[in-house]
Amino acid sequence: MSTVTVPSPQRRAILQRRIRWIVAATITYNLIEAIIAIAAGSIASSTALIGFGLDSVVEVLSAAAVAWQFAGPDPEARERVALRVIAVSFFGIALYVSVDALLTLTGLREPEHSPVGIALAAVSVAVMPFLSFIERRTGRELGSASAVADSKQTLICSYLSAAVLVGLLLNLLFGWSWADPLAGLVVVVFAVREGLEAWRGDACKQPVAALTGERQGDVCDCC
Repeated sequence: MSTVTVPSPQRRAILQRRIRWIVAATITYNLIEAIIAIAAGSIASSTALIGFGLDSVVEVLSAAAVAWQFAGPDPEARERVALRVIAVSFFGIALYVSVDALLTLTGLREPEHSPVGIALAAVSVAVMPFLSFIERRTGRELGSASAVADSKQTLICSYLSAAVLVGLLLNLLFGWSWADPLAGLVVVVFAVREGLEAWRGDACKQPVAALTGERQGDVCDCC
């Protein structure tokens, strides 16, 4: 085991404020993404795009849980509830992707050719990993399991965006309608795993002394 220095109260205040800004940016981006995806999907009668927009709503739920936690005077006291909300949002993503993949693989739905969907997924692939990295790094320094779990949820959404992008491109270029659902099912495995970790509170094993400002021999196991 290695020794870590718990952030000072001043540093913790800075990190908590940074978390609030990060989740605010995440919520704003995903609300815009949801509106565009659902509107474009409705116009094009695209189940895939509508589902992609609904997934953005799930991401907003997860980020809002962290925003709620850090809006209180004692964020640690709200962490367990925030983790449960994040876990449920992980399972929501897994359920959506699974149903969407099965509908496509069984031939009940054909993926639509959508330039708007391709552009939207490409932007998400660029934006979401950056937001995930910043939140994860801040959450690790702060020792916040919920912030780390939410960053993983954001990263899962970027994987989903990449899967949707690859699937749309392969379908557009080669007519491979099965590429999107198969890539999506890979995301399901990661989403379920991270959801279980968040539900158990294993996203970040925070040192006991983190709340007292003392030094502790156990390192934060955020990864």
